[in-house]
Amino acid sequence: MGASKLDRVYRNLVLSKFFIRGWGNPENIKRLFEFRKIVSDREKCQSLVDSQHKVFIDKEEDHKHYKILNGHFQSPFAYHLPGLVPVESETAYFQVLLPKQWNWGNGLKPMVVQLAGTGDHFFWRRRMLMGKPLMKEWNIGSIILENPFYGLRKPKDQKLSCLHNVSDIFVMGGCLILESLVLFHWCERNGLGPLGVTGVSMGGHMASLAASSWPKPVVLVPCLSWSTASSVFTRGVMSGAIDWSLLESQYYSNQIYNEILDMVLQSPANSDCAFDAGKQFAQNYSRHMGANLEVPSSAHSIPPSNDQRLTKAVEETFNFKLSGLSGIVLPESWKRLGSVSVSTPLRKMLQPFL
Repeated sequence: MGASKLDRVYRNLVLSKFFIRGWGNPENIKRLFEFRKIVSDREKCQSLVDSQHKVFIDKEEDHKHYKILNGHFQSPFAYHLPGLVPVESETAYFQVLLPKQWNWGNGLKPMVVQLAGTGDHFFWRRRMLMGKPLMKEWNIGSIILENPFYGLRKPKDQKLSCLHNVSDIFVMGGCLILESLVLFHWCERNGLGPLGVTGVSMGGHMASLAASSWPKPVVLVPCLSWSTASSVFTRGVMSGAIDWSLLESQYYSNQIYNEILDMVLQSPANSDCAFDAGKQFAQNYSRHMGANLEVPSSAHSIPPSNDQRLTKAVEETFNFKLSGLSGIVLPESWKRLGSVSVSTPLRKMLQPFL
């Protein structure tokens, strides 16, 4: 049975529908895409989150070898775009797993922020499948962030994981970017680091967005994800869960939808210079990267960095390998780009997340 047939069988077992209310308020969509221009600029994005953003610890559980902290904070996204985030989602909830003893030396306390995949409500799944193995086997702590529209943040009238509007996807992504920055700042204030961010499927995509918005080195391990989710909704496992006739009728019956979506929903392949540059880089990477990359001669004697050790721990906990930039020792002047790694899964894993 091919993967596409398997996707269709899996999707048919789930009867719930997504985007049952259509695109969402057209004015909200317009505000979202205007705000996207700010968030996509890393320097401008930094000004959206105060490094001293208030974070509250509500409960502390003491275990033999570790502690569990439960906390919350107000989502910065709700402040910048009032009215777009459901009331239930305005407060971000998270859970922290902290080893009682850190064995890394030099005062290092590595932490990984875990973002949820589709349908991953509450904390228990990521805590049991990822957080505890990372802590037990690698002495790495975790921060498990609840997605907007999920679990403790799910709107009362929403069924399961089924977002009501297409615009809710963009609200979710915007919230998670800024909320991840809040948690990165919180870690720094409490002497925790180096830092990483990871997630499975949709969580991996959201982790990529969060990592690209942080100006300092960060380990990124996106699992079973890609740079866009469009094919999942248009041709993949989610395509049968969407009322395409409703979206089409709204698009053609309301001139505002027509104007806004025509203006902002354009293929990057037709208009984006960065897209073309990335495509050329991918085509020529294997042939020319090793020859043209200037690495200081002293780098060959440098042992693996703590960021690389953190990457290795996360990848082996997920039982897959990383390829791409993970092995490159970046010059000091490149550190603002972060330590971004590209993942390639080797086998089926963590099916409950998908």
